[in-house]
Amino acid sequence: MSSQREKRPWLAAFLGTLATGLGHFYLRRWKRGLGWFAAAVAASVLFVPPEAARTLLDGGGDPATLAPVLIVGVASVADAYVLARSRQHRSRVADARRAATGGEYGRDDVDGAADTATSTDETVTTDAEETCPHCGKELDPDLDFCPWCTTRLTDETRRTE
Repeated sequence: MSSQREKRPWLAAFLGTLATGLGHFYLRRWKRGLGWFAAAVAASVLFVPPEAARTLLDGGGDPATLAPVLIVGVASVADAYVLARSRQHRSRVADARRAATGGEYGRDDVDGAADTATSTDETVTTDAEETCPHCGKELDPDLDFCPWCTTRLTDETRRTE
């Protein structure tokens, strides 16, 4: 079984279809989820006439008037899916490395694993996340300890992947 950090891409996409940004919240990408939600609201305010939604709810009108909001929603779902898929791949590579080295493979080596698991022509892009140096789980930047293993953190012990 893969590590607990692994998230299901299909679930992130499904949640994103329920509400713009919800798939990112599932992935614990709070700012990104709020950004997508704000983008959907902005598209609605800027590009959709106020009477368009009322007309559609009454059974008339052109559904194409909601296209800007739908485009932002679809892009959000795709982004959540790709993020979850990337995280899932990194987690599985780390688990395979850990198994191959008899458990000696630590969380500090995950970046190298993700880079060496791909071909040399392909680049791996990841968003910087702070992880606990002790347990390897994602950290809340506002806390000075790991909420998972309670390790005390300082600026020197924090690291990003």
